[in-house]
Amino acid sequence: MTVVPNLTLNNGVEIPQLGFGVFQIEPEKTKDATLAALEVGYRHIDTAEMYGNEKQVGEAVRASGIDRGELFVTSKLNNSFHAYDDALGAFDQTLADLDIEYLDLFLVHWPLPGVGDFVETWKAMETMYASGRVRAIGVSNFQPTHLRRIHGETSVTPAVNQIEVHPYLANDEVRAFDAEHGIATEAWSPIAQGKVLDDPTIVRIAENVGKTPAQVTLRWHLQRGDIVFPKSVTRSRVEENFDLFDFELSGTDMTDITALDRGERTGPDPDTFNYVPE
Repeated sequence: MTVVPNLTLNNGVEIPQLGFGVFQIEPEKTKDATLAALEVGYRHIDTAEMYGNEKQVGEAVRASGIDRGELFVTSKLNNSFHAYDDALGAFDQTLADLDIEYLDLFLVHWPLPGVGDFVETWKAMETMYASGRVRAIGVSNFQPTHLRRIHGETSVTPAVNQIEVHPYLANDEVRAFDAEHGIATEAWSPIAQGKVLDDPTIVRIAENVGKTPAQVTLRWHLQRGDIVFPKSVTRSRVEENFDLFDFELSGTDMTDITALDRGERTGPDPDTFNYVPE
């Protein structure tokens, strides 16, 4: 079986660099999709309260028969629960829905800079971390301006910042800030919701290395040092996305793909996104 490399977070916890994401997978399909991913060899699962499928992820984890210590499970705090006590309650609910004793990583899903004080939210995350029921805490979609406040006003540096990254949005300013402060970058929307798969540069490189455009794009992420977790409900695609470790992109290939950056987001701008569900 392919061995996925681990990266070491700033608190010493190891995280598989390649994982399986369940964003936009319907709850009724999540258990089977996650089980298929675990059968293929994935050991890192990324979910969120907002996705509505934590329960099914937990069912798959238990049904897999894989020792819990071999799995890395991430979830995220929903936007409705940023107040200190609300965040603590939401974390309890996530553990109950997953029906597992601890999380490996819990993230603040969005900073919501116009809604409330995300520093207060982060202090709740620190309390969760101190409880021992989550091995690492981090953020998602935080910009350097947000991270500077966290760094200056709290005591625990985020272990991870999960941000939108793909060839059309290299997001190197945020990645550089993360690296400077010992924060691992996770890349969501790694293939830009499929938009990059027809790009002539990526297609050309894929033909040259005998891989698919998706594999080339995911390999670009890995060689840049990011953590990535593509999602699919199709078994063949799940296998394809896992088959990334028998080839390497050249320096020229990496430069050519990075040069595709045009600042194009597929999701919201974290500086202005303030959506809180009813």
